[in-house]
Amino acid sequence: MALRLAADFDLRKDVLPGLRAAAGARGGGAGILENNYESLRVLNVERNGNIIYTYKDDKGNVFFGLFDCHTRQNEHLYTFEKDLQVVSCSVNRERTLLAASLVQSTKEGRRNELQPGSKCLTLLVEIHPVNNVKVLKAVDSYIWVQFLHPHVESNPLPENHLLLISEEKYIEQFHIQVIQEDGNGVVIKNSGHLPRERVAEDFVWAQWDTSEQRLYYVELKKSRSILKCIQFYADENFNLMFEAPLDIALSDSGFNLVNFGCTDLQDQEKFSEHPTLCVFTNHTGSLCVCYSPKLDSWEQITYSVFYFHKGHSKTFTAALGSADSRVTKGITFLNLDYFVAVYLPGHFFHLLNIQHPDLVCHSLFLTGNNEVVDMLPHGPLQSLSGSLILDWCSGRLYRADLNRSYLLEFLWDARLDWEKMAVLHCVLSCRQDTRFLEAKIIQWISENISACHSFDLIQEFIIASSYWSIYPETGNMDKLLPYSSVLTWNTVHSFKGYWEKLHSNLEYVKYSEPHSHYSNSVVRRQWHSLISEEKTGKRRSMAYVRNILDNAIKVISKLEARHLEPRLTPLFQEEDNHQRLLVGLMVSELKDHLLRHLRGVEKKRIEQMVLDYISKQLDLICQILEASWRKHNLHPWIFHFNRRASAAEFAVFHIMTRILEATHSLFLPLPPGFHTLHTVLGVRCLPLHNLLHYIDNGVLLLTETAVTRLMKDLDNTEKSEKLKFSIIVRLPPLIGQKICRLWDHPMSSNIISRNHVKRLLQDYKKQPRSSVIDKSSYSVEFLPLNYFTGILTDIESSSRALNAFEGHDNVDAKFVEEAALKHTTVLLGL
Repeated sequence: MALRLAADFDLRKDVLPGLRAAAGARGGGAGILENNYESLRVLNVERNGNIIYTYKDDKGNVFFGLFDCHTRQNEHLYTFEKDLQVVSCSVNRERTLLAASLVQSTKEGRRNELQPGSKCLTLLVEIHPVNNVKVLKAVDSYIWVQFLHPHVESNPLPENHLLLISEEKYIEQFHIQVIQEDGNGVVIKNSGHLPRERVAEDFVWAQWDTSEQRLYYVELKKSRSILKCIQFYADENFNLMFEAPLDIALSDSGFNLVNFGCTDLQDQEKFSEHPTLCVFTNHTGSLCVCYSPKLDSWEQITYSVFYFHKGHSKTFTAALGSADSRVTKGITFLNLDYFVAVYLPGHFFHLLNIQHPDLVCHSLFLTGNNEVVDMLPHGPLQSLSGSLILDWCSGRLYRADLNRSYLLEFLWDARLDWEKMAVLHCVLSCRQDTRFLEAKIIQWISENISACHSFDLIQEFIIASSYWSIYPETGNMDKLLPYSSVLTWNTVHSFKGYWEKLHSNLEYVKYSEPHSHYSNSVVRRQWHSLISEEKTGKRRSMAYVRNILDNAIKVISKLEARHLEPRLTPLFQEEDNHQRLLVGLMVSELKDHLLRHLRGVEKKRIEQMVLDYISKQLDLICQILEASWRKHNLHPWIFHFNRRASAAEFAVFHIMTRILEATHSLFLPLPPGFHTLHTVLGVRCLPLHNLLHYIDNGVLLLTETAVTRLMKDLDNTEKSEKLKFSIIVRLPPLIGQKICRLWDHPMSSNIISRNHVKRLLQDYKKQPRSSVIDKSSYSVEFLPLNYFTGILTDIESSSRALNAFEGHDNVDAKFVEEAALKHTTVLLGL
């Protein structure tokens, strides 16, 4: 199953045994519940997670109890010694006041369906200790109650606030002052007159956000649905945060409540005949409105998700199969933190990525087998914050999270590219045991390296995994860092907390996206500039370069701290200044980028985030290489040229080439030593013409370390000479001069001589010279060569040690003369 459910609370296991034991202790046996088993049910889940439930004894008396989710203990709250049916119940934070609305029971024992003359009583009860009962309402329509549970440090609160929601389409707030009497006893002050005010009226739908203490409701204005949101605070104040039109069809005659306690079970059986609407938020500042109209066709179902934090919406239509597959249950929307799930029992499960709704391929649609489409209970479900799901029928509270094992298995079986990408992001969003998950994904990538045609698997893995590793640090990361390799909207006032984040989301959508996403384009230009300066012998200030390289040292130290075991791959065994410059430049540029956009975040924290992010990217590349190395059972002796490659080594070379392709277009750094190892494998795996083609097209980068080892390892057979010469002529001049001195061969002498002559003559100005040549000073009577050697000798004498390479004084006119003669001899076949 795509979702894994863990029961946080089970009414039958966590409450029923205790009630039976208590009944037995009072001498009443188990009969208090045995004859009224179905009367035990959940009424409400408060902000602190405490669960309120009710049941009846064999006399019809109504009991209220509370399950403390922290102590896992039950507490009896109050008993009504009358045969009544509970509509709604809520308890204040201190458990000193209980509000309940009740209706009379019919003779058949079922709830009165509000026939004319029936009454719904809304009561406020002092329960610490049990004392007065005040009637708040006595009307002919249903009333729902909900205490506010503000986040405050003072305990107890001097004033409590209670919402009353009426079926007559209005909401009131009562302000209840309490005082302490007789020690810890709490009574209502001025209970004869409780201040109250209207919060909302003329609405057709309302939802209570228990966790954030917000009220969402929909009004109809000129047949348009207007969504409004009210935020309640610790004092008696509340603010209308926003109102926005919704492109949905709601009836003025309808009335629907969400998260105000258990709804009418009879209505649940007709779920598919009514529209479904709910609002989901999370800590990152997202706000989604999910809507499904009433079902008017047995062949398909339509639902929409309005991504308010992104400024757009999407509407989906799903086929339901044959006409025989009748929909008996309604569609369910679930809030799963970074995802919204759309579930239709027996038909489909749709997982929507709400952080990146612009990419439909990041959403997963599952259907087709019973394990997938019947993963959740079929009864009415209530989605709570924190990925909690309450099953009203069974009285179970589940904590839901993505099933990593199922998703990993699905990853191996997926055939379509969009499925692979969606599952990849779903798995990476599961931040528990990330090393294990990454290892499993790397294993899958290594077996399916060429299986995707619309995106690069290694690119997507590196970008997505790096993003998810740092995303929890701050909710703005989805706007500042790339989250995919295939990246292709008047709001609230200045508020704090969630509303500040929502405002920030909308501002980025309006002005910045996608321009605020970090890219390595600036790093690319700066890096190429530094490399160009190095080739020409010019370099900007040493302090600047030292700072860049210090950044790289911090990243590599961070990377080494991640990996305590000895590495199988021979990486990090050389300086590799080019890659260190790239790493250091990326640190500097990314830090500047985040400092510009993350106002209010400490500089040290941002620096740490940058080091974590870049070291993570390098670590992922190392993990891929380590996994490939381990899979093919390679050894460190691979780092030599004097043997041919095996099939396993060729497979590793192929993986490294794919890594290089993936990082090249994104301009991501590689671990120091990567290019050397890649070149060694390339020389061993490829025929000469293929090898030179790879070098000429930039696939293989000739590092000084790799070429030095090549010159030492290979002998001077004709085949090796051809390879060495082909390599030397492709080296940058400065490196080439170093390498030539390691090869005792006429070819290298010729190259050294040419470079020496070029350097001497580049600033040469012709001076008058004697036409008489002293032949005794030359070993050969060849006038052109003798004359040229004389010129070189004069230049050397005047410049006093202008040599081909600093620190080597054995390259002079004599050396050039000998090299020229040897070369001529070879050319003439002598």
